[in-house]
Amino acid sequence: MQTSWIVGLHHATALLYLAAGALAGAGMALSQLRLVRASVATLGAGAILHAACFSLIHVVEGTPSLTDAPSAISFMAWIGVLAFLLLLRRARLAGLLVLVAPMAFLGVFYASLRLSWVEQAPAAETGSVPHAHVLLASAGLALLGLSGLSGALFLAEHRRIKRKRALGGKSGLPSLEALNRVNAVALAVGFPLLTLGVITGALWVEALHGSPWQGSLHEIFTWIAWAIYAVLVVQRFGIRQGARPCAVSAIAGFGFLCFAVIGVGLFT
Repeated sequence: MQTSWIVGLHHATALLYLAAGALAGAGMALSQLRLVRASVATLGAGAILHAACFSLIHVVEGTPSLTDAPSAISFMAWIGVLAFLLLLRRARLAGLLVLVAPMAFLGVFYASLRLSWVEQAPAAETGSVPHAHVLLASAGLALLGLSGLSGALFLAEHRRIKRKRALGGKSGLPSLEALNRVNAVALAVGFPLLTLGVITGALWVEALHGSPWQGSLHEIFTWIAWAIYAVLVVQRFGIRQGARPCAVSAIAGFGFLCFAVIGVGLFT
C-alpha cells in the first residue's frame, strides 16, 4: 500500500469533519436539532475513518514517521474529536461541535497536505520514548484545546444571556454549566498528559544529546506554558476560581501553549 492511500483517507476525513461543522452551523442558525444530530453522526463517521488512517499507517510502503508535525497534528485532532464524543455522552454539548469540527478539519487538512512529503522514520526515531512523547503531548494539547474551545463558547453564551439576546426556538447550544464541566474535565485530564509529554520530551532530548536540557526557545517556552497550566489547575481545583475567569484562563493558556509548541518554531 502506498502513502497516497493514507493521504487520501486524510482528505476524506477532513471532508467529513468539514461537513459536520457545516451541519452544526446550519443547525444552530436555523434552530434545527435534526441537523445538529446529523452533524454529530457525521463527526463520528469522520472519527472512524480517522482511526483507519492510523491503523493503516504501519502497513504502507515507507512508513511515515509518527514524530513529525503532520502526524502529531493529525493525532491531536483525532484525540480531540474522540474526547468530545465521549463527553457528549454525559452532557448536552452538541452545540460545541461548531467549534470542534472546524478545528479538527484544519488539523487533518494540514496533515493531508504535508504527509506526502514526510520521509520514512529513521532508525533513531523508532524507539518508544519519541513516540510516547508525541502521543502524550498531542493528547494533552487536544484536551487542553477542547478546554479552550469550551471556554470560548462559554464566554459567548454568557455574553448572549447577559444581554438577553434570545435565539428563538431550540438552538441546541450547551448550557453554561455543561460548558464549565467540559472545561474542568478537559483540564483535569489534559494537564497530566501534557506533564507526561514534557517529561518524555526531556528524556528524548537526553537520549539525543546526553542532557535533558539544551536551553532552546522551544524548551523554555514549553516549560513556561506547563507552569502556566500548573497555576490554572491550582486556581481551578484548589482555589475554586469562578467559571468565567476559568474560561478566560483556558483560552489564554491554550493560546500561549500553541505559541510555545508551534509558534516558537517560526522564529528559530
